[in-house]
Amino acid sequence: MSQYQFEWPIRVYYEDTDAGGIVYYANYLKFLERARTEWLRSLGIEQDTWLAHNIAFVVRKVELDLKKAARFNKELTVTVDVIKKKKASLMFEQNVLGKDGSVHCSAVVTAACVDNSVMKPVAIPASILSRIETEV
Repeated sequence: MSQYQFEWPIRVYYEDTDAGGIVYYANYLKFLERARTEWLRSLGIEQDTWLAHNIAFVVRKVELDLKKAARFNKELTVTVDVIKKKKASLMFEQNVLGKDGSVHCSAVVTAACVDNSVMKPVAIPASILSRIETEV
């Protein structure tokens, strides 16, 4: 859908690895989350500002495909690409890539916009949507 793809660099820290020295699978979710947060920040959307107005984005669904192990100290790039926009949610395609372009992990993430005080879906505010639409 989008011609714009955000990229965020990540380095694998020792704390990200399991006993075998590879990235523990759940930590890929952290990498994906950080990249989406930095993507929003790059658009001038600060989540703490919206939290003060009880607006939050919460992950509703994740499809994660682990393709290649990443090890301690490896430099990775996490991509963010909006593939679907709905009234109260965004769907992202995300990849964790090695410097050589190899895919370590791919994911499809759906994030819902909610009224944080009651945890019910709400329409994505127009000011947020307009910033997102200028990039996708």
